[in-house]
Amino acid sequence: MSALTVRQVRLRYLALHGLRWTPTGLMIPVMILLMQERGLSLSEIGLVFTAQALVVLALELPTGGLADALGRKPVLVTAWTLNLISLVVFAAADSFALFFLVWALQGVYRALDSGPLDAWYVDTTLAADPDATYEPGLGLAGTVAGVAIGAGALLSGGLVALGPVGPVSALTLPVLVALVLQAVALVALLTLLVETRPAQGLGALRASVADAPRMVGQAFGLLRRSRVLLALVAVELFWGFGMVTFESLLPVRLAEVVGDADRAAALLGPTSSAAWLASAAGAALTPLLLRWPGGAASAALLRVVQGATVVGMGLFAGPVGVLVAYLVCYAVHGASNPLHTGLLHRQVDGPYRTSVISLNSLMGQPGFALGAVLLTALADTRGVSTAMLVGAVVLAVAAPLYLPAWRAGRRAGSPEPVRPDGADGPGGPHRAAGTDGHREPTVTASR
Repeated sequence: MSALTVRQVRLRYLALHGLRWTPTGLMIPVMILLMQERGLSLSEIGLVFTAQALVVLALELPTGGLADALGRKPVLVTAWTLNLISLVVFAAADSFALFFLVWALQGVYRALDSGPLDAWYVDTTLAADPDATYEPGLGLAGTVAGVAIGAGALLSGGLVALGPVGPVSALTLPVLVALVLQAVALVALLTLLVETRPAQGLGALRASVADAPRMVGQAFGLLRRSRVLLALVAVELFWGFGMVTFESLLPVRLAEVVGDADRAAALLGPTSSAAWLASAAGAALTPLLLRWPGGAASAALLRVVQGATVVGMGLFAGPVGVLVAYLVCYAVHGASNPLHTGLLHRQVDGPYRTSVISLNSLMGQPGFALGAVLLTALADTRGVSTAMLVGAVVLAVAAPLYLPAWRAGRRAGSPEPVRPDGADGPGGPHRAAGTDGHREPTVTASR
């Protein structure tokens, strides 16, 4: 097969991104309600979720190293196959043990899935044209993901409204559709993602698995050698902590404002879909933000703006103000992701790209866990508004951590990507995102 053009790489990347996130959108509105319908209490649901968290924490870095060593396609195929299996089990699960298995499989899936598709896109784009700009594609991916999740959530609601179909309950219908769409996504992945790698066999697989720890060690070595990369990864700690405010505390705050939990839940249904569309719109602003004020400057500014939106959620007296602040917060979140990821990609050579993205993603997990413990405790003792204000401050104080990337971009001929052995990167200097003539990157991943 002839080499792909930059445009073909982008179109395939965006198509796969949309297919990857649509099943997630279908699952979001029903997964907790379905587990309750199948007999789990809220405390049991909380426990099964820990299976995913623990598995991701254990496997995030090793699987990133495996993707760099073995190849992005085989790791992604394994990940998407595991997601398909987890959906099959989820559709039939009726016990704590089976749901625990579902979320353990989800943990392996998410650890394997974190980073390889983005890394494939960046590396394949640069292979097609070393001077190509890839940040707009990463920004569009955020837009596609937001639209896919929002569309999936709306479709899920429509399927539930149709009511049961034969022996299939209304809440199970979206799971079955998500299962079918995941199978379609897996076929598309096998067809569209083309990766040039050395011949693979059992020996190559064993060598890649053995090499994965070294790749992880090299990723940590990059942090020791690059203050820019270390600062960017540190942002994720603050970001993860602050995300608790709009992912976990917002429903409690809305119920407090409207005075009724059921009404708050009814308001949050369509608002959640709108929030993902707002995130998509924010991601679409990536090219504009890269032109002015630049990648690092925009990322820093957005940390402060997002903190301000959380202040709004914590202080506005009416539901309209709280929900508007929530939507703006998600728009800022969508705009921030590609800028942050693009700055990360500029700091690392291709062979270690997935490992570094996985390391960045991993840093958000202890941040979120710490925020979940401290901010919820603060909400119980001092009130939800106080907890949200503290989270807003933590989000905003991460802004100065973008200064090293900004200074690097201001220097004439931005520094080459850092290599773990301290050697100069190949191919001459790369311009950092946000410099003149910029080269234009969660979901989430990473977020």
